[in-house]
Amino acid sequence: MKSDKISEAVVRRLPVYLRFLNDLHRREIATVSSQELGQRLDLNPAQIRKDLAYFGDFGRKGIGYDVPYLIEKIRHILKLDQPINVALVGAGNLGHALSNYNAYLKDTMKITAVFDSYQPKVGTKINTLTVQPMDELANTVREQGIRIGIITVPDQEAQNVADILIESGIEAILNFAPVILKTPSEVRVHAADFTTDLQSLAYYLHEGKEEEVDGQ
Repeated sequence: MKSDKISEAVVRRLPVYLRFLNDLHRREIATVSSQELGQRLDLNPAQIRKDLAYFGDFGRKGIGYDVPYLIEKIRHILKLDQPINVALVGAGNLGHALSNYNAYLKDTMKITAVFDSYQPKVGTKINTLTVQPMDELANTVREQGIRIGIITVPDQEAQNVADILIESGIEAILNFAPVILKTPSEVRVHAADFTTDLQSLAYYLHEGKEEEVDGQ
């Protein structure tokens, strides 16, 4: 299997499968079929089988997938079977929330360093992490082997932060700022835009609701 043949859509579905499988494992359910996965995740079972088949033959006909085994395999595919350190830049409300949430995750991917350029925030604590100044970012990335960066700064600062992360050796970025970052082709960027997601949800609101209210 060659990774350049795997579409982004397939890779984005793998964590969805993993989350559901982990829930099954917690409930001590040992096997699951693609049909059951499809029903619970609102996906075509054939699509699930196709997605997993890109990486190997994990299921048994008439039995389905062994849940612990498939969890292990998907974690390996996503490289979650090894420690992955993450740096977060922007110790505002969102940065605090992400760091606090991440601190309680039982996973190998962890936010291990937080940075901010606002001096009053430097030296403050978010759980066990001390907010560091930006001039310590490059050394910390190198010392901790950090490969992923999260940007939670205002939009006007995001590109500069991205440049600093990339210069420091970051290979992938999760960007919460509502801007399109300019990065080298070898640096992967995923955007997390709450505003866009909320606005797109508005499309699915029932038509006529407003007229019903006005007519009362």
